[in-house]
Formats: sequence, structure tokens, C-alpha cells
Amino acid sequence: MKRILAAILAAGLALSLTACGGNGNSSSSGEGESLKEITFCLDWTPNTNHTGLYAAQALGYYEEAGLKVEFVQPPEDGAPALVASGKAQFGINAQDTIAPALIGDAALPVTAVAAIVQHNTSGILTLSGKGVDRPKGLEGRTYATWQNPVEQAMMRYCVEKDGGDFSKVNLVPSTPTDVLTSLQTNVDSIWVFYGWDGIAAEVKGIDMDYWAFSDIEPTFDYYTPVILANNAFLQEDPETAKAFLAATRKGYEYAIANPREAADFLLAASPELDKDLVYASQEYLSAQYQADAEAWGVIDPARWDGFYQWLWDNQLLEEEIPAGTGYSNDYLPQ
Repeated sequence: MKRILAAILAAGLALSLTACGGNGNSSSSGEGESLKEITFCLDWTPNTNHTGLYAAQALGYYEEAGLKVEFVQPPEDGAPALVASGKAQFGINAQDTIAPALIGDAALPVTAVAAIVQHNTSGILTLSGKGVDRPKGLEGRTYATWQNPVEQAMMRYCVEKDGGDFSKVNLVPSTPTDVLTSLQTNVDSIWVFYGWDGIAAEVKGIDMDYWAFSDIEPTFDYYTPVILANNAFLQEDPETAKAFLAATRKGYEYAIANPREAADFLLAASPELDKDLVYASQEYLSAQYQADAEAWGVIDPARWDGFYQWLWDNQLLEEEIPAGTGYSNDYLPQ
């Protein structure tokens, strides 16, 4: 948390140097129309989680809503720091990693206002033939851990629920940037999001085993990733927040209906991406953005609160997060 707060102080300088937007300030388009500037902080380099954003921009949905949106990369400690600082109105994070920032004297002024993907699509990926097609199979195998207490508690829970002994799992501190290469070295298993790394294995024809956290424990079907918003911005300019989310929903709805065309917008913005991977990943994720929800972006209170209750019950929080804390559906189109 100290690192997050330090990043808030640094974010102001970083954004001033890169001239990245402001607090919903107005600018003039080439046709003399006044557009409100929105800075949106990604959680990582552009990928198919972000396709709806790029589709909304390319199709002119933001401009139609009176907005000029700029996408920026996150500071070292992630989008929440930048959003909390007020230098970005919106950003991306996940429900599990934002939990510590919602409580205590150092709580960050951010709120999750939309679910980018409706269900948790993360799990454990490993090369086929190593017997890790189930949690118990991790016994005697190496797992690349980023040494996060919530991460390791979830891993322990899954292994023990499957009848395994978590003490027999060899935890190797590592944050692989190339998952498939790492799995062919001294690491047997890695926590991944199937829509990217799992699909990458399919595209490359590599036989993999995979199990999802939400299949082992329904409580682990939490929201990741989500769109965060700055609380002061929401309070001071709710109509602009609603306009942004309405246009963003249109972008994701387009991606749901038109996976390949939407993928082309992402590739145009980031031509360095592997085209085959982007197309295949987009086909998968376009069915996951909304999934079984009534509309894109909606956050289910029971699932949101249920995961935070699990964190509290397992002594992973310094204080309990009250039900209804940290999210809002009020800014989505009704």
C-alpha cells in the first residue's frame, strides 16, 4: 500500500510530462466542437481485454458522446494509483488486487464501475503429461508465484479442496512475461488468463492442461478485469462518466457481435501484436465480455461481496470490507 501511495505522488509528475489529459477538461475538435478530455489508464500493454475500448474509439462512439479519450500505460504500481491521483478518470484493475485499497486510512478514492469480462477466466496452465490437470497434481511440481498472499491462499485452497498437500508444491518466485517459453523450462505451472495465454497455446499447437479457479470454487468467480473510476470525478461529473460508459458499452457490444472486425481495430492500434493470436483470442473473449449477464458491464453484488467475504474469513484483509463497497452499477446505461 505504501508503494501505491508513493505512485500517486509520482503520477502527477508523470502525467504532466506526457501531457495526458486532465480532469474532464474540454478541448476543441477540428470542427470547433467542444469535447471533454478523458484519460483512461490501461492495466497492461494493449490486448483483447481492451478491444471494446479501441472499437469505441475507432467507430467514433466517444466523439459522438462528446468525449476525447486517450489511452495511457499504467505507472509501476498500476492503474489504481493513477486513477486515485485524479490524473486519469478511468483505469483497469481487478477485484482481487484492488481489495487492500478499499479499506483503512490509506484507502484509495476509486470505484469499480463496469466489468470488462463477466466471469473469472483465469486458472492454472501447464504442459500436458505432467499430471497437473487438477489442483492435487501440483504436488511435487513447481508453480511460478508472484508471492501475493491472496494468490497463494487461493492456490492452497484449491489444492487442499482437491485432496492435495500444498506444502508439497514447489513455489518458485517468478512473474513470467512469456508464459509458453517459461513452461518449457524449470516452471511446471503458471496462473494465466485463458483468453490470452491459453489461446496462445492453442494457436501454437502446444498441448496444455488447464483448470479454472471458478470451476474449483464458485466464490473465486470474482471480477477481473474491471473499469475503475476516480470518486471525485464520479461525484463532480456523473453525466460525463455515464456518457463514457455508454459509449464503451457500445464498443464492447460491437466486439461481441463482430469479433474479427473489432480485432482489426486493436491490431491497427498495436500492430506489433501477433495477428493470429489476436483473432483467436478475440473469438474467445467476445463470448465472455457479457456472457450470461443482462448487459455488458453489470457487476453482480452477490459475487462481488462473496469474494471479499472469503478474503475476510480467511484472514487476508486487515479489516472487513462492508457489503456493497468498491463498486457501482449506477453509471452504466439503465
